[in-house]
Amino acid sequence: MTMIGLSFASVPLYDLFCRVTGFGGTIQKTENYAPETIDKIIKVRFDSNVSADLSFEFMPEKTFNEIKIGEIGNIIFKVKNLGNNKKNIVSTFNTSPPSVGIHFKKLACFCFEKQTINPGETKEFNVAYYIDPKIVKDPATKGTKEITLSYTLFKVNNSYKSKNNS
Repeated sequence: MTMIGLSFASVPLYDLFCRVTGFGGTIQKTENYAPETIDKIIKVRFDSNVSADLSFEFMPEKTFNEIKIGEIGNIIFKVKNLGNNKKNIVSTFNTSPPSVGIHFKKLACFCFEKQTINPGETKEFNVAYYIDPKIVKDPATKGTKEITLSYTLFKVNNSYKSKNNS
């Protein structure tokens, strides 16, 4: 029973740890937009993956975006249920290289929010983000020219509680 309890608690605890520390490329959520824009372009690539137990299409509307550091970017991800049954899904995310996660700021995201997708249904989800100008001063990230934002879809059960603060 203890092991089962720990397995259910491990995902939310790991998620909280990553969101607080930026560990493993976890992006930071913010509600404050950085007013400073730097005249330096950074390429943001978009990647999407689907767990093996889902019959879904999942893809970004484009494979990359070139934006100025500090400028708000938006990307739409399309999700289609190819199966015959309604599914509850959730997405997780990370960045590569992992060291940039702390500087990748989300203003809007569908991550960790349970979504229900009916058979044949297609939904679009927006991610609004910016790259914090501190990226150019951080010794671990100052030479970064490209970031990959990667999402993975997973099936969840009806009792899954969305993480509204991700």
